[in-house]
Amino acid sequence: MSIDKVLAGIQLRLTEHPALNDIQHLRSLVAEIRPQRPHDIVRATDNVRALCFVLRQRPAWRSALRHYLLQVLTTRKLVHLFTDTGITQNVGFWTAARQRLFNKILPPLVNEDYIKDVFGQLFHEETDHIWVNGIEDQAWVDLITAIGFRSRTARLTHGTLTSEILSAVQVLSYRITNIGLEAELVRNHPDIEKFESPFLRQNDAINDYVLSYSQWLIDQDKLREDSKHIEVLLTQCEDITNRIRRTASFQGVSISLTRLLLQLTQSIARLRKLLDMLDSRDTSNTAQLGVQLLKELVKADNERHSLRNLIQTSTELLSLQVTERAGRSGEHYVTNNRSEWLSMLRSALGAGFIVGFMALIKILFGSMAMAPFGYALLYSLNYSSGFMLVHVLHFTIATKQPAMTAALIARAIDEGKQKLDELVELIVRVLRSQFIAIIGNVGLAIPTAYAIAWAWVEITGKHLVSPEKAGHLLHDIDPFNSLALPHAAIAGVCLFLSGLISGYYDNKASYAYIPDRLRQLRWLKAILGEDRLLRVTTYIGNNLGALAGNFFFGVMLGTIGQLGSFFGLPIDIRHITFASANFAFALVGLDNHMSWQVAAYSLFGIMTIGMVNLGVSFSLAMLVALRSRRVSFGQGGLLTVLLWTRFWQGPRDFFLPPAAREEAATEQDDVKDEVK
Repeated sequence: MSIDKVLAGIQLRLTEHPALNDIQHLRSLVAEIRPQRPHDIVRATDNVRALCFVLRQRPAWRSALRHYLLQVLTTRKLVHLFTDTGITQNVGFWTAARQRLFNKILPPLVNEDYIKDVFGQLFHEETDHIWVNGIEDQAWVDLITAIGFRSRTARLTHGTLTSEILSAVQVLSYRITNIGLEAELVRNHPDIEKFESPFLRQNDAINDYVLSYSQWLIDQDKLREDSKHIEVLLTQCEDITNRIRRTASFQGVSISLTRLLLQLTQSIARLRKLLDMLDSRDTSNTAQLGVQLLKELVKADNERHSLRNLIQTSTELLSLQVTERAGRSGEHYVTNNRSEWLSMLRSALGAGFIVGFMALIKILFGSMAMAPFGYALLYSLNYSSGFMLVHVLHFTIATKQPAMTAALIARAIDEGKQKLDELVELIVRVLRSQFIAIIGNVGLAIPTAYAIAWAWVEITGKHLVSPEKAGHLLHDIDPFNSLALPHAAIAGVCLFLSGLISGYYDNKASYAYIPDRLRQLRWLKAILGEDRLLRVTTYIGNNLGALAGNFFFGVMLGTIGQLGSFFGLPIDIRHITFASANFAFALVGLDNHMSWQVAAYSLFGIMTIGMVNLGVSFSLAMLVALRSRRVSFGQGGLLTVLLWTRFWQGPRDFFLPPAAREEAATEQDDVKDEVK
């Protein structure tokens, strides 16, 4: 079917049924404009221009189409399209997720009495927003002009459509007022209760505006007020919203608060658009505003059943806070001078020492005869307690760094305070810190495991691992003839998830006032005493995220391999520090009878496992950190060139701290900058 046939069909049906308001013809017209490929914007634009040309050439078709469109619009409720489409509904996250999932299986009932449902039928393809938004605004304005909405018939229906818009304005205003009085917003901004709330005042102003505008529609000789005074109140509402977001940076945030802030922001933005359309006295400008609203509505309608969009919007502020807290933790993983570099080395050596014993315990547990659940339980207990002990003793696991430092780099990119050369220096410091942490972990894990293995021989008279077991341990770190690298990637995902968990529980500790609530427990105060209770709860408040992240990281490492055994899947984990300890156990199990080629190949395998651990963890953490800030970094190529140039100019700086003279010069430069 062509555009000509659709328009001819509309004219024919109108002669038979003057009150025609069936949307089938309108669906056909949209289908003719829709390109075969959603990204073919040129074709879509040509289709719109072709429709404009036909309407100009055939006045009868233009009149029929205009009459038909007005019939469709004026015989249905328009309010819900403006107040619901593209605005987060007042339901919880999990309820909304269940609804969207169920709607994918069984679509909701369509009520053609509402333009909102009709709109979804017209632009039913999930990719319609691509071509609709791709077509230039002027092309859509030209189509509105070609249809002839400035005619006398269109002006007669103007009051009906305007009344619907006024009703939508009132609904949005009431919604903004309701959100402004929510207990969760008041909790995060108590001043709302102390002073006259702009959320209440804007509603009074909107009601007066709607009343005045309705009277003007009846008698246009009366003076019509604009909405400039309402804009001031809406700006004050936005200021409170921004203050709550800033407060959340140190007090924490929840999904429900994120949803309320998102709904408030969307409602204010939509209210502004409708007020601009009502205030506009220029028909061309009104058409332009209408086109922009159309594009927004089509995109929102296409995404109304999207689980991905729900997760992205509903958890935006929460994910930002999680990654932001991870970024602050990342600051502790970046060394700036020699003393910090040496401190990182000592911290990593301590972790390597503990991992040597953790690897011993895992081998002992593995020699027991148990069901997969038993292995998972004991392995998880070993990993979790060991990693938590590492944190309590202020030691450093090298592979925990990327999830934290990636968020730090993302924050630097987002803030825009650092030029590319300064960002290069930050990355150099991160890589230098990462390098020494790995050296510390591996450098003491191997000798510790080696000493433990020989001590076991001296005490028990037999090897900790048999030659067969030693061969199995060496095979597990073979980068090419085993699944070592895919398993290392799984461990990298676990490291990334543990970073998110740490940020989540840090946020939870602040938002839920966990330390303060613990101090209220009388039985706990009776056991610990007031002074000790204060120290313990303060420690929990500062370290809950790290402890939770280490605990769940241990659980993930302990259970994934057993889940693979239970389901018959080839999944497991490989971690660089444990791989190093296992190499030492295998060396002793073979009585040191290992060729240098095998030893070198095994060390190469350990190195590649570490690179995969770090690479996967860092990439995922960077991706989430940038997306949570809605930041894209388009200078990756130039940054890579600058890093490569920096490496050739001073490769030493990527591995070793600056010399004492360089440190002194840097400190002097910093002092000069502060003075300036």
